[in-house]
Amino acid sequence: MAERDAISDPWGTRTPYGPGEQWPVRVDSRLAEGLTDDDVDRWVPTAAVLHSNGDGMEIAVKDGRIVGVRGRAEDRVNHGRLDTKDLFGWQANHAPDRLTTPLVRRGGVLEPASWDEAMSRIVDHSKALLSEQGPSALGFYTSGQLFAEEYYTLAAIAHGAIGTNHLDGNTRLCTATAAAALKESFACDGQPASYTDVDHADVIALFGHNAAETQSVLWARMLDRLAGPNPPRLLCVDPRTTEVAKAATIHLAPLPGTNLALMNGLLHEILAGGWVDHAFVERCTVGFSDLEQMVADYPPDRVAAICGVPAAQIRDAAALLGGAERLLCTVLQGFYQSHQASAAAVQVNNVVLVRGMLGKPGCGVLQMNGQPTAENTRECGADGDLTGFRNWANDAHVAELAELWNLEVNQIPHYSSPTHLMQMLRYAENGTMRFLWVSATNPAVSLPELSRVRSILEQDRLFLVVQDAFLTETAALADVVLPAAMWGEKIGTFTNTDRTVHLSEKAVDPPGDAWADLDIFLDYARRMDFRDKDGAPFPAWHDAESAFEAWKRASAGRPCDYTGLSYDLLRARGGIQWPCNEENPDGTERLYTDGKFFADPDYCESYGRDLVTGAPAEPTEYRAKNPDGKALIRAAEYVPPHEPPGDEFPFALITGRTIYHLHTRTKTGRAPQLRDAAPDVWVEMSPADASAKGIGEGDVAELTTPRGTVRARVRISDIRDGVLFLPFHYGYWDAAGAKKDRAANELTITDWDPVSKQPLFKTAAAAIHRVAAAQGPAPAPTTAASAPVTPGVPATTGGPQANAVEHVTGANT
Repeated sequence: MAERDAISDPWGTRTPYGPGEQWPVRVDSRLAEGLTDDDVDRWVPTAAVLHSNGDGMEIAVKDGRIVGVRGRAEDRVNHGRLDTKDLFGWQANHAPDRLTTPLVRRGGVLEPASWDEAMSRIVDHSKALLSEQGPSALGFYTSGQLFAEEYYTLAAIAHGAIGTNHLDGNTRLCTATAAAALKESFACDGQPASYTDVDHADVIALFGHNAAETQSVLWARMLDRLAGPNPPRLLCVDPRTTEVAKAATIHLAPLPGTNLALMNGLLHEILAGGWVDHAFVERCTVGFSDLEQMVADYPPDRVAAICGVPAAQIRDAAALLGGAERLLCTVLQGFYQSHQASAAAVQVNNVVLVRGMLGKPGCGVLQMNGQPTAENTRECGADGDLTGFRNWANDAHVAELAELWNLEVNQIPHYSSPTHLMQMLRYAENGTMRFLWVSATNPAVSLPELSRVRSILEQDRLFLVVQDAFLTETAALADVVLPAAMWGEKIGTFTNTDRTVHLSEKAVDPPGDAWADLDIFLDYARRMDFRDKDGAPFPAWHDAESAFEAWKRASAGRPCDYTGLSYDLLRARGGIQWPCNEENPDGTERLYTDGKFFADPDYCESYGRDLVTGAPAEPTEYRAKNPDGKALIRAAEYVPPHEPPGDEFPFALITGRTIYHLHTRTKTGRAPQLRDAAPDVWVEMSPADASAKGIGEGDVAELTTPRGTVRARVRISDIRDGVLFLPFHYGYWDAAGAKKDRAANELTITDWDPVSKQPLFKTAAAAIHRVAAAQGPAPAPTTAASAPVTPGVPATTGGPQANAVEHVTGANT
């Protein structure tokens, strides 16, 4: 047992292991100052909520309060380890500015109200708009941090009871492209691979995936493989020199907006090198000849000129991918939020398919998520999907859902797929959508082109409801604010990237008069008096466990089959991967082990879209192309970004995350250790670019794009030339009265991927100039991708208040 500063050392002690061995256990824990395990009244099982990895953990409770956390040694995901955000983030539950009572706007000011008054205002407005305009007047925008039971209930209310097509999640911002890429290649969502494939792979390729900061426990797993015998070789694709890049065998740093060209170049070399499993391709896929024809036009020299990556590096990276015996590929925001996002992510799937690296240990692809319950948002139908991975364009699937909900088929809108968020904003902007209910997300900081977003949300004709634990920048604009319970204060299930389902138990009561999100949605349904076609109350369930049982019935027979799960089973066993049913009672480690896919025309979730235009394929077109339900190899042509750097705006601006914060810091910014590790916004630029602009470490700079201005202190880092990086976490809730020049999204463009409809946060053109001399170094952490190249910058540390305990057991020697 040992202590470490979990701020200065976020990945902890190495526990090396070799290929095919079990990852050793290391239990991380942290309790409130002065407490020991003996002081804890009880430990309550849950899983991590401040990132997407899904780490199993327990909440320490004393005297009815959360006082710490520890990892679960037996959990399949993390083997006891915890992310730095988990070790400290629980303190947000006790923040003094928690919302504890509803608020309503009276005379332009938000004032306390009873639940009855707040809900009556929402219900009266809902009924008036339904009567006056119909279901399309109402829209709902939710999160990637609620529970499956809550998403399923919201989907049933919005799509079923009300019949609106306007329902989306903030997963649209982070992992809509993950779902889209999986649907394009496999005709259905659901990750083919498993985290355990890290234990077997001999090559791991990370495409736009800064695992060290976005999934630090998964990165610790990779580091332990790298420290053990016969380590895997790593390929990193990222314009920044992240910790992943430093550990990689090959690091490719393409210009932002050119990922598709790079992938086509890699595939060109894989095909030219003869590294194709033709037997697998013939047996399990369609579309190879289209790919062969497309990538013939992307030799390394041409791709090098587009991407700014040496042709020799492209050849070497292709050889690494082509020579792998067990290849695992991962993808995240560096691809998802960039130009031609879905097309680029699909090409990663193509690498796996042409190499035949699917359905076996150490092989596959993980199109990663960015939030803890993003998978549930998609499964349950609380975003642009039909509940249970059903197909909006398949009338039989809609009829099946209508029968399940005991509603008339026409009650469920299916004239098109659900309205994506960016289109919902347009409807609100032009006045055709006049009611928006936002739950557990903060669009007034997280959406692109914030000046426009604020102008939409501030409209008098838009009735805005915000359901949150804090008075966020969005809540401050609302007509009604509903205080919500947080993680640890309610019960429900959530599912991580590799399909592992955890039960999160209620550890403590929420403060004041805050309610669980599920209870809020169900109360709304009862007050609206929603009924099924037989006149019974709808939704029919009444609490979390009955909602879970209803969700199981909705998932039955679908790829995300939960019918073998129960609260009791999850309590007994911890995390279990879906599908879990009669055929797979212990869950399913990886999909497609038999070369069979969820792609049959009558079963698939999607018929696909054109990767360049986004035009949907017709059912007859899909059936003709893929009658046997094989995996689909889809090719796409590279086209230049819509806003390339030029004379006035010569830099490519990208945004992203730091290891110490999640999203808009609503929770992490209220944990002192996390707040102090990354207290304010900064901008990263390369030494050559800084020198050319006369900018030094810590100088105050002004960044501009055609949409706005941000002021930030400069961190001179090892980012590639021509690229600027801004963390997107910083808004205005902790900067009262500040000018709107802090949030990265003041600068980003209103543009989205044609397939996934995901906003493009990594393709803006920007300018930068110095406005004030340094008063010290930039407030950027020194621990990861934002590490300085300037000597003498003090290291980021947490001090004694940031100590966490590690207990290593069963390490391989």
